[in-house]
Amino acid sequence: MLLCNGRKLAVIILALLASIKANEYDYENTLLKGDDTRDNDNNKCIARTQYLEHEVSEERGMIMKESQTSFIPPYCEKRRHEDSHDDESLKRIKRMSEAIKEDLNFLHLDSMHSFSPEQVRSAQARTMKRYMDPTVNPCHDFYSYACGNWAKYNSIPSDKVAFDTFEILRESLDVALHNLLINDKDEKKQNNKKGKRNKRSSNKTRKQEKNAELKAKNLFRSCMNYEQIEKRGIEPLKELLDSLGGWPLLSPNWDEKKFDWLELVANLRRFNNDILIMQYVGPDINNSNKNVIQFDQTTLGLPNREYFLNEVNEKYLNSYRHFMTKIINLLGVEQLEASDLADEIIEFETQLAEIMISQEDRTNISVLYQKMTLAELQKEIPGIDWIRYLTIVQDRVVNSNEKVIMFANDYMKQLVKLIDQTEPAIVANYLLWRFVRHRINNLDNRFLEAKQTFYQECFGREKSPPRWKQCVAQVNSNMGMAVGALFVRRYFDENSKLDTLTMVRELQRSFREILNDDIDWIDDETKKLAEEKLNSMSLKIGYPDFILSRHKLDEKFATLHIHPDKYFENTLNVLKYLNNEEQKKVTMAVNKTHWQTYPAIVNAFYSRSKNQIMFPAGILQPPFYHRHFSKSLNYGGIGVVIGHETTHGFDDKGRLFDKDGNLNKWWSNYSIRKFHERTKCLINQFNQYTLTDIGQSINGESTQGENIADGGGINQSFRAYKRWLKSQPKEVLENETLPELNLTSTQLFFLNFGQVWCGDIRTEAHKNKMKIAVHSPSRFRVLGTLSNFEEFSKEFNCPKGSPMNPEKKCKVW
Repeated sequence: MLLCNGRKLAVIILALLASIKANEYDYENTLLKGDDTRDNDNNKCIARTQYLEHEVSEERGMIMKESQTSFIPPYCEKRRHEDSHDDESLKRIKRMSEAIKEDLNFLHLDSMHSFSPEQVRSAQARTMKRYMDPTVNPCHDFYSYACGNWAKYNSIPSDKVAFDTFEILRESLDVALHNLLINDKDEKKQNNKKGKRNKRSSNKTRKQEKNAELKAKNLFRSCMNYEQIEKRGIEPLKELLDSLGGWPLLSPNWDEKKFDWLELVANLRRFNNDILIMQYVGPDINNSNKNVIQFDQTTLGLPNREYFLNEVNEKYLNSYRHFMTKIINLLGVEQLEASDLADEIIEFETQLAEIMISQEDRTNISVLYQKMTLAELQKEIPGIDWIRYLTIVQDRVVNSNEKVIMFANDYMKQLVKLIDQTEPAIVANYLLWRFVRHRINNLDNRFLEAKQTFYQECFGREKSPPRWKQCVAQVNSNMGMAVGALFVRRYFDENSKLDTLTMVRELQRSFREILNDDIDWIDDETKKLAEEKLNSMSLKIGYPDFILSRHKLDEKFATLHIHPDKYFENTLNVLKYLNNEEQKKVTMAVNKTHWQTYPAIVNAFYSRSKNQIMFPAGILQPPFYHRHFSKSLNYGGIGVVIGHETTHGFDDKGRLFDKDGNLNKWWSNYSIRKFHERTKCLINQFNQYTLTDIGQSINGESTQGENIADGGGINQSFRAYKRWLKSQPKEVLENETLPELNLTSTQLFFLNFGQVWCGDIRTEAHKNKMKIAVHSPSRFRVLGTLSNFEEFSKEFNCPKGSPMNPEKKCKVW
């Protein structure tokens, strides 16, 4: 993936799967993933600001589901808050537009298409010039040259742990989505068409019951109805816990003899929570046309097992303990008792972390992958009644002859032993803590303040995002196609879809040229199969067509019930809906035309199991793309993104899947050996990059897939741009440079690529991000990629041996 986030293989594939969640690469890094969040966008990583995404994401697991990568590493007070928009982020947007005026006005979605080509290019030139530091030698440090003045104009807001180009785009997108979700003009217009006046009320009620877009708006309204949320307090949570058999720490009369841990785990899975057992329905990696039930080891309440087992992370574990104690205390347990209960829960979770297999030991997919019938699984792991578990989760008759896939045989056996030797009350307390942790998002402000304290201690975020942003994020995450329909109708320019399609074809032509003309380390047969995979790669741009059919969109959300005022119940309904949507796939063939992401997000994706690249409508905006941009900017922006996602089909994980999305050894041993030689060079290069502010080095091994994709993306896009330049008459080429910038068109290509990555991040957040990162930090995505690219050095006349033109270069694609 390009970025993100999400949210709906083993370290070589599993870490990939575990961190990216199923064949999905997020172009952006996700910081606090690893909880039991199951965000509905299948981009656990996904497409919003990392910390906010985690905060509002709704319980999504991270293991072997649909392997997908993304471009960037995976958001009230009563009525006055909704009316005024008068919070920090909106003030920030206003200040930016006031300070920069016409320079950034064309970025606003409401006015993006109202400016002339000259105005757009002039404004973009001033913006690019503003962020540059011309005192820096581009051959010494191109990132500082391109982004050296970024921080002067963009300090990190108090409600964020990081702020970068993607965040600016997301803020603009959030405001647009907010305006769409509070707009009731379309509803009134539709209802006014409903015949006689005395029938309008009942017609409106029936329409609200089935109209997907109205459901999305009602979910947002219920989230913003803070007065009602405060009034209801913790009663909705208490009712929910009682329906699940009670929470021992809140229930003096809780009876351990009636406790059935497997039944509770299965019922929590029905709310889209994978706790203790990771279960999902998705494509079989050996037969990507068939959906199958799959099991894997659990996730934890902190990003990974090392947070519980490594003493260096004690600070974060203590913050987690304090957070847990505070929540238990707010629910009515005395402080001292709450502290003791938190200690018991964390002790159990630490034991759970000890039996989990580390990602480093999950690299051999052939060893992990075990396909068998449920009867065979029952014999292998008799301590878990698998058929009963699935009967509860899927609400159907389950046959013992059904095939399933297990990726965590040893873990499951150890889990049974751990539960047998643990007091039932502790197991129940842990399970329901993991569930309640996310339910506090739907409670009153006391709980949100406790969560903010936790985030500040761990990541340095000074305040919570405004309520409206959290609500926009939840609705877009869980009803993304309905929100996408609103967004596409109002903002999306169909010309951008055609432009992007043309660029994809040109980028794929570049890849063919590289494969056949430049690559001498792959044998002919493997080249032939690689080209077949490229030709089979499917493309998704903007949005799926069905969302513009109100009937089809309503049909998709027909079983989801949303009440305008009951936010807590609405969230539960969404979770059950998402689980049902996933579980019912067990009887269906894989739909390879299905979109795995939503339109209104700022990210891009590649799916390995579908061999599919996706560019949602939300990313087709400046600085990636504008219809009035010069080709130098568009190729340096969205062009590189396209090449990046295409290259993911041939990176260290993508190359393991064939043209049909099946795990298959289609490379010759010779080509595999040569591939590893080249990737080893890249790994060593990035291992030597150090983040001086936190004293940590990049993990070249875990970031290699994204580093490979960045290098391939810049190569393909620059080649396509140079080819375009040669085909154009002189009068067209005159528009390829920008006023006020004394740079050639090809230099502008690289400048726009560099400025895509301008940004800053808080120190604590940076430390945590590096523990789980699959993307290199932005600075080194620029420095590493361009220092390996000979054409960059030529365009900027960088001397051989200078930092941006080293003697030794590492290049895969």
